[in-house]
Amino acid sequence: MSSYDDDTLPLQPPVRLPDKATLAAAVRAAPLAAELKPEGDDAEVLAAWADHCRERLAADEGLLLELIRLFLSREPLKGDVPETLSGLGLVRHAEPYTLSWLGLWAARLIIADTTGQDIPVMGSLADGDAAALLHGLRSYPEPERGEELAGWLKGRDADAAAAEIASVLGTVSPLSRAVGVELLASDFGEDGRQALSRLLEEPKLGAVIAARTGREERQPAPDEIAWVLVDMAAALLEFGGETGEVIDSIAMGMGAEEQAGTIAILAFGDHPWTGRVLQLFIDHHPDERVAAAARKALRRLRGLADIRA
Repeated sequence: MSSYDDDTLPLQPPVRLPDKATLAAAVRAAPLAAELKPEGDDAEVLAAWADHCRERLAADEGLLLELIRLFLSREPLKGDVPETLSGLGLVRHAEPYTLSWLGLWAARLIIADTTGQDIPVMGSLADGDAAALLHGLRSYPEPERGEELAGWLKGRDADAAAAEIASVLGTVSPLSRAVGVELLASDFGEDGRQALSRLLEEPKLGAVIAARTGREERQPAPDEIAWVLVDMAAALLEFGGETGEVIDSIAMGMGAEEQAGTIAILAFGDHPWTGRVLQLFIDHHPDERVAAAARKALRRLRGLADIRA
């Protein structure tokens, strides 16, 4: 089966799916040949049907790409419905055709198999902890983010919820951290802002929060600058943003010489995404002076890592 590199597939917005009973009923109603009709309870029916879909699509790259193209576009398409996709119940029959519930469900599974990207389902984050919430919300646009957050908050004390989100900001991924800071600053009122204020003096994390919320009274210490720059760039990289956006987030309008100097200091930070950010500069920066500075910084970073180890 063809694969996609998760680094090149931008994070996908959530999908809306019915419950497993409804999906299993759709499988049972699909126009399959008798020997392919799955038996068992809802979970067994869905598992058997998913395996069958994987086998059929693995044998036909064109069908696989068509399914993924339909999923990624989220738009109806005109033209003939591929017979196999129709026979598996993956597309609705009327033209322009769209993915059925089963098609959305199957495409989500296949993308997870091939890229490792777990595309969220609306409502699925309600029972998770704060770290899982922030991870899931990374790709949510508005108003879906507000809808999912409201579901997560149902039955939770708002003060405790804000404190829980604040408590994980230092350990989650850069984009999850950015989402958490934005939620606390904008969706939790004074409680959220106070939670962020209590974190401002934390090394590194406090500097990132200050940069993201415009708290100019909290300037980064010299040893925090590299961490903040990488964290901001890494959030864009994690989302699947254009390489130019990531480069601009560090360049900040500076000329090539200044950029090269800034890149040099990144090696002295210990942000876990530093290597990935430097590699992007090596591979994609248009000025060789900056790319050379990134190569040198990456070598230094690896040398320092060996020393720390």
